[in-house]
Formats: sequence, structure tokens, C-alpha cells
Amino acid sequence: MTDQRFNPLSADKRWQSRWAESGIFEADDQSPKPRSYVLEMFPYPSGRIHMGHVRNYTMGDVLARFRRMQGFEVLHPMGWDAFGMPAENAAMEKKVHPGEWTHANIASMRDQLKTLGFAFDWSRELATCDPEYYGQEQALFIDLFEGGLVYRKESAVNWDPVDMTVLANEQVIDGKGWRSGAPVEKRKLSQWFLKITDFAEELLDGLKDLKGWPEKVRTMQENWIGKSQGLQFHFALAEKQQDIDTVEVFSTRPDTIFGASFVALSADHPLAQQLAENDDKLAAFCEECKKSGTTAAELETMEKKGFDTGLKAVHPLDPSWELPVFVANFVLMDYGTGAVFGVPAHDQRDLDFARKYALPVTRVVAAKGDEDAPIHDEAYSGPGKLVNSRMLDGMEIETAQKTVIDRAQTEGWGTAQTTWRLRDWGVSRQRYWGTPIPIIHCETCGAVPVPKDQLPIVLPEDVSFDIPGNPLERHPTWADADCPKCGQAARRETDTLDTFVDSSWYFLRFASQPGDKPFDAETVQKWLPVSQYIGGVEHAILHLLYARFWTRALASIGKLDFSEPFESLFTQGMVTHETYKHGDGSWLSPDEVRKNGTDWEVIADGSAVTTGRVEKMSKSKKNVIDPDPIISQYGADAVRFFMLSDSPPERDLPWSESGIEGSWRFVQRLWRLFTSIADQAPNSGEDKALKRKLHQTIADVAEYIEGLSFNKAVAKVFELVNMIEKAAPSADRDTAIRNLAIIVAPMVPHIAEEAWALLGNDGLIAAQPWPEVDESLLVEDEVTIAIQVRGKLRDTITVAQGSDKSALEELALASQKVQRIIDGADIKKVIVVPDRLVNIVI
Repeated sequence: MTDQRFNPLSADKRWQSRWAESGIFEADDQSPKPRSYVLEMFPYPSGRIHMGHVRNYTMGDVLARFRRMQGFEVLHPMGWDAFGMPAENAAMEKKVHPGEWTHANIASMRDQLKTLGFAFDWSRELATCDPEYYGQEQALFIDLFEGGLVYRKESAVNWDPVDMTVLANEQVIDGKGWRSGAPVEKRKLSQWFLKITDFAEELLDGLKDLKGWPEKVRTMQENWIGKSQGLQFHFALAEKQQDIDTVEVFSTRPDTIFGASFVALSADHPLAQQLAENDDKLAAFCEECKKSGTTAAELETMEKKGFDTGLKAVHPLDPSWELPVFVANFVLMDYGTGAVFGVPAHDQRDLDFARKYALPVTRVVAAKGDEDAPIHDEAYSGPGKLVNSRMLDGMEIETAQKTVIDRAQTEGWGTAQTTWRLRDWGVSRQRYWGTPIPIIHCETCGAVPVPKDQLPIVLPEDVSFDIPGNPLERHPTWADADCPKCGQAARRETDTLDTFVDSSWYFLRFASQPGDKPFDAETVQKWLPVSQYIGGVEHAILHLLYARFWTRALASIGKLDFSEPFESLFTQGMVTHETYKHGDGSWLSPDEVRKNGTDWEVIADGSAVTTGRVEKMSKSKKNVIDPDPIISQYGADAVRFFMLSDSPPERDLPWSESGIEGSWRFVQRLWRLFTSIADQAPNSGEDKALKRKLHQTIADVAEYIEGLSFNKAVAKVFELVNMIEKAAPSADRDTAIRNLAIIVAPMVPHIAEEAWALLGNDGLIAAQPWPEVDESLLVEDEVTIAIQVRGKLRDTITVAQGSDKSALEELALASQKVQRIIDGADIKKVIVVPDRLVNIVI
């Protein structure tokens, strides 16, 4: 008798070696087959993979394997998003070079991923920190520079005074640096920018064509791009200040102009700066404003502060109405005009400010019945008609907006404008571990690109992280260079590129990796756009928007013939786990605690544990599960199957020990079925129901995998397995089992390969075609009819589908159970619903 237990410890390694030796998952650029590019967002090499990685890559792997079985030439690569601050932090804390730390982590994570049997094309592996990659990124940067899409200007930035680097808005948390915890300052620095705003309209319009993207992601990008149509106009100053006599503002709600209560300037506004030259208190306030964050969330939540300049602004529709002019900490120079007019009744930020400084609050929009309702602690932002607005009273909002815009343009104090929330992408970072910006600064020639034959500009190895700041800036020789134009001594740019640049084109490099250029356009055209992109919704805006921009930018300078990088996008849910806290408030990992009755305790000393919410696995809260011990205990297939079976893939998946044990048991059930062919002699009878179920399963599983509904595909596999287990030995049963091995191969590939070999087949199951469906077996040819008497179910009959009404009535009345109920009573009516029921009325 064949061994009744599947041993993954030997099978997993054996088949992983076979796949690697055969090169079965290496994509062929010259293949005549139809192509499918399946890509999961590549990971940052932090040192260990986590269950979120496992879930993400399992989903992509199932789809990639399935499409290969469908006859596609599949590209399914893997690489590493390897630049970034964590490596520099490790260099400071562990006294190790960032490159050494990063490559050690890559090696560890690569080994972990291979233990799960993912069908990656490892021949295309790349790491963004390798000169072979970032040298080509430098070449693309130069192409964009020469194409007019790169510029340098002085700009207000988030500055971390401890890490001594610019921070992206997303790295400012509660006004502090995400790593150092130091209060972030606003500082003006010369920064490199990419002209993403040149593509704002294209990026917005392109969202309409991304039918394979989740609606929520498209909406998030639409809001981030933030197209606004409104009025740009000026308030005249009651008293001219040197050469400044007006303040320009922009508003998407010019209809609320009669609710104006104040005008507020950014601390960097020219008028504010001019006034501060002669006012020490205002100068100090402006300096304080520079220490505030710049994110939208920061501006919404921080305390609103202002400085009354004493100036007055004249209302454009009433020369006798003057508004106070403040400098305010919630107004940024880089957004709009650097000045706003406040309408407290209809903007929460303005309302908070008005209450703090005792400014008027006048409702000018009201729903029916609320015309005289006062504004308390919450601004009104809903629909309604204009009130307290003179000639606008009674108008709908859109009509009032048009009326104000027309009057402003007629009278010459304003113009209709379209503005964008999107700002040009500042890509300069004062860090070592990133792509060096390939520019040389010459006092005579200005900013000059490095000649491409001198690329890559490689990071120096001999750097020190003993003090904060950018080691490139203080390196004794690295920045020294000759100007490529005039030959004079010059200085190399010491800023490096934002790591989002690295991930904005990596999918192109996966498709084509020539040594002399970033990619071959003809080869890339064969593979792109990516057929299916999979990753977390947390990347919905920045990474995905930047990748879309980068693709369009390269197309605009003739490098690509397409404009969207990802045809379909799927955002998977998180893997979650319960959290645990010690009595002293410290977090505890799952392997440090155990359940004692209904309570939890620390294993080491038995002290009490407080359980917290089920949350996304994170190192900070220690609620992570290391995949390695789980794989060692249960095997790769059980882990993969759990990731697919317990929850819809777009929803969060709570990790549970019982869940993985259930998946392990199901893997063993599969093995018992596979081995049963050798143990049982089939009879000659036909099992028509099982044959039909098999072909329905083949069709359903294919549909659900293609639709990324993996849990539904698993459910169909369960149904087939249940039916096979109950079936008597037969040729149809054996056929069902042999096909079952192919059906589950994308999900649990190791046991499928083991079964394929056990059943005497040559080659790899991964190379087998998906089973063909007998369409005639997808339609049920028999149906079960319910028979009711007095509206209650009394019996059922199985008949040929489509039986006529008279035949169904005759069979129903012939039922012995029905005859006992009728017992000679008169039958008033027989209602027949074909293929469903017969209802006898007595």
C-alpha cells in the first residue's frame, strides 16, 4: 500500500529543485504564444518575509501558473526595492555598510520565497541598489532632463533637523520626523523636480480607461490629482504696502464670497516677508510656522494660529467692507497663490480660526428650512441655496458660482481658473543610500548632465555614518568632477533620488534587461502593459501615480509606445493577528504567550497578558508570524492553501492556528485520494454525476482563478473532493482524481507534482495544459422537482430536464406519499412550474 501521509519536508525541496533545473518558469521573449505579464509589487529587503508577503505572492503565483497552463507565455519576475532609509539606519545602529546589510537581507528573503515554491523567473531578478539598475535609472533621468521634464528650483520642504534630510509629506507624522521623532521644520532648499503636473490632465483622463482597476483606487488618484475649477481674484489692500497693493486668492467656491471673514497669508508670502522685516513679532511667528508640517492631514489637525498684520483687504463686491489680513500657519506658499479668504461658516479650518480670533461667522448657504440656523462648532458643507448674499440670494450653488465668476471677469478683478492639487514631484533626498542624481554643477555652465558613457555614477564605499546627514556631502573626493562642457573643476550633485523613482520603472526593466540601455522598446512592447498587478492598497496613490506618470513621461519623449503600465490592478487585504501586551505596557509576540483557560499569560513567568485588537501584522506591535516555522511544520502547500481559502482576497485575513491546521488536513485528504488509485481496482460502472461535477469544477475553478476569487475556487475544489471521496471505485473516479491533480496544481504545486509522478506521468505537472471542458456536461440534464400538497412539501421526484407539464402532473399524482395525503379528496387545481415544483390544491 502507498504511504497514506504526504511528506512535504522532502517533496517541497525535491520539486523546487526540479523546477529550477528545468527553467520552466523562465519567460521566452521570442515565444509565439500569447503573453501574460503577472507582477506583484516587489518587496523592500528588510530581512524577513512576513505573512503579508506570503499572501500577496501566493495570489500572483496561482494566476501565473494557471495562465501558463492555459497556453500563455508568462512573465512572472521577482526583485528588490532595495534603496531607502532603513539601510542607513542599520548602518548607524549596527556599524555595517548599507549595501552589506541590504544584500544579506536579499539573500535571506530570496531563500524564504523559494521555500514556498513560487513560480518566479529568477533569471530576471534585480535589485534597485545594484549599479546595473540605478545606472540605467540615471540614463532615464538624463533623458527626461533633456526632454524638458526635469528642473531645479528653491522650494519649501519638510526638513528633519536630526536626520538632516528632506522628508516626504507621508514621512511627517504628527509634525515630527517618522524615524527621528524630531519636530519637522519648513526649510527652503534647491531641489530637483519632475514635471508631473504637465501630465495632470492626462493622468486624470486616463483613469477612465482603467476598467481593470478598483473603483476606490481610481477615486483616490482622482482626488489626489485634484482638478478644481473656480475663480482666481484679488483683494485690494486698503493701504498699499511698498509695491504690493493686492492679495491674489483662488477659490473653488466663489459663491461663498459674501461669507468672507478674513484674508490669510502664508508665512512665505511676499507681503508677509515684507512686513516681517520691520516687525520682530511677525518675523518670530513666521519662523514658528516653518516648524509646522506640510501634509494635508497636518494642516487639518494642527492648532490654527494667526498673526493679525493690522492690514485691511477691501471686499471686491463692496468697497466699504474691509477684512482683516492675517498671516496663518495653515496656509502654504506652494499651494494655490499662498493666500486664502476665510469663509468660517462653510469650512471647518476657517471656522476653527474664526472662533479662536473672534471673527464673524456668516452662513451663506443653507438647506431648506435652515436659512436662519446658526453655525455652532461644525461648518456646513452640504447642498442648499444662497442666503445672506445680496444679489445671490435664492440661487443654487452652481448658478451663484457662475454669476460671481462672470462679474469678476467683467469688472476685471478676477478670472476663471482650473487648478490642481497635484504638485510637481520633488525627487531630491539628502541621503547616501539612493541613486546618485547624474548632474554636475559648474559655476560657468550651470547644471550639466553626466555623459551617458560615464554612467553609472556609483556610490562610494568608503563612507561614514558617525554623524547625521548625507555622507556624500562630506566625502573628501567623491563630489569632485570636471564639467563635461568646459572642463573646469566642478562639483557633482550629492542629493540622491527619492526611492519612489526606483519603483516607477522597474516593471520595464523586468521585461527587458540589455546591458547598454535601460530597456529595449520592442521587447518591452511585447510584454507591457502588465496584465495583472497585485499589491497593497496603501500604494494606491504615490507609487501607482508615479509609475503612471513615469510611463507617460517616457512615452512623451519617444521611449515607449504605450501610456499606462498596468492593465489590471488587484489590491489584496492584509494578514492580521491578535495583539498582546505585558502588564508593563510592552508588546508581546504570539510565541511569548499562551492561553490558560479563558485568559492569556506570558509563557516565561505566567504573568497576565492583555489581548488587544486583531490588527495588520507589524513589527512594532510584535504580532507577526514568521513563515519559516510554519512551513517547516506544515509544508509550503498548506500555507499557500490557507492564504487562498479562508477569506475573499480583497479582505483582511485573520491568521489562526486552526486555519493552517485545517489546510494541512485538506492537503492530506488530497494525498489519500491520489494514492487511492493505486490501492483500488476500478469497476466498470459509469458515474455520470461525478463526471459532470468534474467538468463543472474545471470550468468554475478556471473562472474564479481568472477573476482572482481564490476562495471561491477553493470552495469548488472542496465540493469535488467531497464527491470523489463518496464515489464508488470506477474509471470515472480515477479520471476525476487525475484531473484533480491538475486543477489544484496552481494552488498546491508540490503535492500536485508528487501525485503526477506517483500516477505514472512523465514531465512536470506545471507544464501540463489546463483540462478541457466538455460543454455538454456543464448543463444539468436531470432536475429534482418538489411536490407540494396544501403548500407543504410532501415528496420530490427526479425527472429529465424540460419534462412537460402533463408528465410532471401525472408523476406527482402517482406518488404514494401524495396519495396518502390526498386520501380520496377532490383535487381543485394542480399548479405546475416546469423544472421546479408541482403544487396540488385540495
